Amino acid sequence: MDKEQALTHLTGIGPRIAQKLEKLGIVQIQDLLFHLPLRYQDRTKIKPIGQLQEGEDAVIEAEIEATEIKNGRRRSLVSMLNDGTGSLMLRLFHFSSAQQQQLAPGERIRCFGEVRQGFNCLELIHPEYQHVHRHDSPPLAENLTPIYPATEGLHQNLLRKLIKQALEYPVDDLLPAALLHNADYPKLEVALQLLHTPPANSDIEQLFNPNHPARQRLAFEELLAQHLSLRLLRGHTVQRRAPTFNNAGLMCQKLLNQLPFRLTQAQRRVNEEIQRDLVQVRPMQRLVQGDVGSGKTVIAALAALQALESGYQVAVMAPTELLAEQHLRTFQQWLEPLQIEPAWLAGSLTKKQREAALADIASGETALTIGTHALFQDSVEFSKLGLMIIDEQHRFGVHQRLALRDKGSVGNLHPHQLIMTATPIPRTLAMTAYADLDTSIIDELPPGRSPITTVAMPETRREAVIERVAQACEQGRQAYWVCTLVEESETLDSQAAEATAEQLRMLLPQLRIGLAHGRMKAKDKETVMQAFKAGELDLLVATTVIEVGVDVQNASLMIIENAERLGLAQLHQLRGRVGRGSVESYCLLLYHPPLSRTGQSRLGTLRETQDGFVIAQRDLELRGPGEVLGTRQTGLVALKIADLQRDQHLLEKIQDSADLLLQQHPQRAQALVQRWVNQGMTYGEVY
Repeated sequence: MDKEQALTHLTGIGPRIAQKLEKLGIVQIQDLLFHLPLRYQDRTKIKPIGQLQEGEDAVIEAEIEATEIKNGRRRSLVSMLNDGTGSLMLRLFHFSSAQQQQLAPGERIRCFGEVRQGFNCLELIHPEYQHVHRHDSPPLAENLTPIYPATEGLHQNLLRKLIKQALEYPVDDLLPAALLHNADYPKLEVALQLLHTPPANSDIEQLFNPNHPARQRLAFEELLAQHLSLRLLRGHTVQRRAPTFNNAGLMCQKLLNQLPFRLTQAQRRVNEEIQRDLVQVRPMQRLVQGDVGSGKTVIAALAALQALESGYQVAVMAPTELLAEQHLRTFQQWLEPLQIEPAWLAGSLTKKQREAALADIASGETALTIGTHALFQDSVEFSKLGLMIIDEQHRFGVHQRLALRDKGSVGNLHPHQLIMTATPIPRTLAMTAYADLDTSIIDELPPGRSPITTVAMPETRREAVIERVAQACEQGRQAYWVCTLVEESETLDSQAAEATAEQLRMLLPQLRIGLAHGRMKAKDKETVMQAFKAGELDLLVATTVIEVGVDVQNASLMIIENAERLGLAQLHQLRGRVGRGSVESYCLLLYHPPLSRTGQSRLGTLRETQDGFVIAQRDLELRGPGEVLGTRQTGLVALKIADLQRDQHLLEKIQDSADLLLQQHPQRAQALVQRWVNQGMTYGEVY
């Protein structure tokens, strides 16, 4: 940190105050400037009592007509004030005898506070007040008074004094003049002065309008800094070296020859992009987006074989044991003919099993390891990790991804990274959130996939839905019944699933019904899932543990309870568990009426389209980027001023502006990142 930016340069900051400011993300003088007000108070004019309205903050000046102690439910000191336009009561619940004497009839006072409706008249409860004289009144505020986000022990007056001092320090305008002119943005100093000290005649509502030029100026700069941080991060990665997998590709060809299907044109295109990356001397950083069922796993398997044939280890990481187990079974099925046996590493292993797995990974005996976040724990050491494949990356934090990458780093050699997601990300959002990655999109579903008819039905038609399940299963099909609750609780969801399974067993005794939920032992859950896949069960009652990783082609019906409670992306993922064969499939969304406007929009979108990218865009609009990307995405959840959803229109300009800065003003680019991203750059420096 620049020594001139140290908070201790400001009057009133010692170690204790500095510690409290750090809780607000303020560690240098510059940070104070971007700590914007939550709201403003207008103390610039005196308002006649006769014009006051309940709920507003106001300055009034009046004469005390009477003061007395009231002994009601709570003892209080009350003074009746009059300014000639009306009367108002000042009420203190905590008071001293000195205050009682000060508030004597005939005295004139100026008060500021929130106007409330009392029993007989308007009241000010514990307002700020001071005595005034008709011919010697203290001056009123010249600007609107800012109210800042605070923390315990940091009062508004102190924050105002510190920010006033900070505004006297020079602040570098890091955006080139061409950018400011093209966008018609004010200079940074002008924007900050306006937002911290608005003139008395300012329109408060307009000051908080996201399209206000001063706010747009700051939002644009912050989004640009976020984007630049990822671009610089990418620059660090490009400078690193990686193993080159320059082999004949015999293993890949063997796998393709034995598969019971042909790759789609989209799969072939993405596979070629990955193959080109893996023969480069720099680490691959590629994100593969593909809708539910588009065939990302076979692309991952081909990349893994390219690494294995070159003598390197591969790690495949998934966010849940269920999804990791699905990958394990799929890789076993595909790679067994090639004499490759994947190893398993997850939290459910016994101590003895874990120790054996760790020893094989460390010695290089195990070439391909599949598992959960257990893969990046300290006790895991790879012998020669060349490729890491991460599924559903948005569920992992950046720390976790870096930890696994660092395990494979030997000297200046770093493993390649292939990141996959079945949650499509809108283009503008991906441009900002994943600017450090190359992106490939599998935009084609394999042939033979049946369309899914989606129907929303009120809970009152539950009996008809149960009858529909019976008919489908009697025709030799299988069905899912997914249970979710209002509360975010795995325990309650599991209880709901157990109760539903019991009820359905009573109503449908002719069906073979299984149960799977997150609180079951992994082995028991796996047994149930395998029985369903083998056709030994007709109906699987489950929680959202089946969201990803379950592939049963004979399943043609899915019921989702409390569908209005789930996000669009999750509903789309769940729906993708059916329609995996050639039989017409259905998804019934059970909801509790009446539906909110958001609920109507969400379920309506599911009925209208099966395009994951259309759904992702709508999900972004309904829930915002934090939910779409996952709350642990570095930087994106720490936005101070910008809002990815609200300020999407700015994202279109970001890439070109970043190009300009990196090419013509690289030092300004670094300074912008340090100004806005702070901690995020520590990830970049080690990336």
